[in-house]
Amino acid sequence: MTLPATLPDTVTVVTIDRPGGPEVLVPATRAMPQGLTPTQVLIKVEAAGVNRPDVLQRVGAYPPPKGASDIPGLEVAGEIVAAGRDANRYALGTPVTALVTSGGYADYCIADERHALPIPAGLSTRDAAGIPETAFTVWSNVFDRGGLQAGENFLVHGGTSGIGAMAIQLAKAKSATVLATAGSDEKCATMRQLGADHTFNYQTEDYVEGVKAATSGAGANVILDMVGGDYIERNWKAAAVEGRIIQIAFLNGANVEADFSRLMLKRLTHTGSTLRARDDGFKAALAASVEREVWPLIESGAIKIIVDSVYPLAEAAEAHRRMESSQHTGKILLTP
Repeated sequence: MTLPATLPDTVTVVTIDRPGGPEVLVPATRAMPQGLTPTQVLIKVEAAGVNRPDVLQRVGAYPPPKGASDIPGLEVAGEIVAAGRDANRYALGTPVTALVTSGGYADYCIADERHALPIPAGLSTRDAAGIPETAFTVWSNVFDRGGLQAGENFLVHGGTSGIGAMAIQLAKAKSATVLATAGSDEKCATMRQLGADHTFNYQTEDYVEGVKAATSGAGANVILDMVGGDYIERNWKAAAVEGRIIQIAFLNGANVEADFSRLMLKRLTHTGSTLRARDDGFKAALAASVEREVWPLIESGAIKIIVDSVYPLAEAAEAHRRMESSQHTGKILLTP
């Protein structure tokens, strides 16, 4: 693969100087990526999404998979400017949004073409950078692993996060009854605007009792949890018989004591997954499912991409501070 002559020799990136706080995110200059594999494309980045796994990578708790770039960033949107010999779905110059294993905090980023999708009609390229990590994660976990069906009760924690906002809207669009938790009355109001049928302020309410009351005692059929800690056993209490709990993060810790008898008595399934380390074939199949199932809902307006804030790439540290404050609603983006 030979890069077009119009591309610069160097790229601007954000590196992690050492494990630590947001201040360890340092702008740097590196050589333009070379040697695309047959299925890869080079994207001139218009925007990149900021996600919780980026924060974990920054503190040293979530290193990139072997062989991946050390540059953080799991999703980008922009224009394809170079392609490997077998990457022929998109012409050069096509705007796309893509899930990437790493490298998103840069003004140029390599992606597997099979993990890149066209920008949904009516959505800006910038805002489309906020889709891949949330849509791929929610579809894979709530629908593929959790098997959420129309008419079931679905509970999501952190309902105003990027993941939460996508989960609420997608579950509602698929005709589930949606229950959601957040840490303020204002955020609860936002979740209702997104389509949640029942909301619970975990600062002032017991969501377990709230779920039972809202479902006439039945409980939640599917629960998407990124909190962990004491929520693990509380989720079992809030779950319906034959309920499915999907774990995607542990903001309150992964080491807990719990009464496993409830798991047996209710015949619960507690599963979980991470997306970053999955193989390219899995991600390609998932991208096809997301394009088929989620893209039409975005284009129709049934699902809206909620952007909380946008920071210049050089201010990635401020974007991380915003993320860690948990004051944001929706996606935080970086723009080169």
